[in-house]
Amino acid sequence: MFLTAAIALFVSMALLLVRLYAGPIVYDRVLAANLFGTLTVLFIAVLGFLTGRPDFLDIALLYALINFVGTIAILKFFRYRALGDIPQIERGRK
Repeated sequence: MFLTAAIALFVSMALLLVRLYAGPIVYDRVLAANLFGTLTVLFIAVLGFLTGRPDFLDIALLYALINFVGTIAILKFFRYRALGDIPQIERGRK
């Protein structure tokens, strides 16, 4: 059962790479990258169950946190064109 889930996740990840490459706009590509990270977390968890190593769940949780922070950073970069403070142009609008 876990082997079938691992194969399905792997196929989904391969299809997501196609979507990541052919996304018509930037936000489609960011969404595909985020979903690829989520499927990677699931794949690591299933792999941990297949090999009998439950400590892979800790690695999967850490990867999920990194995926979340990375997605937020990428979206902030595309919106403000900077990762630091809000640019001066945006401050004047508030």
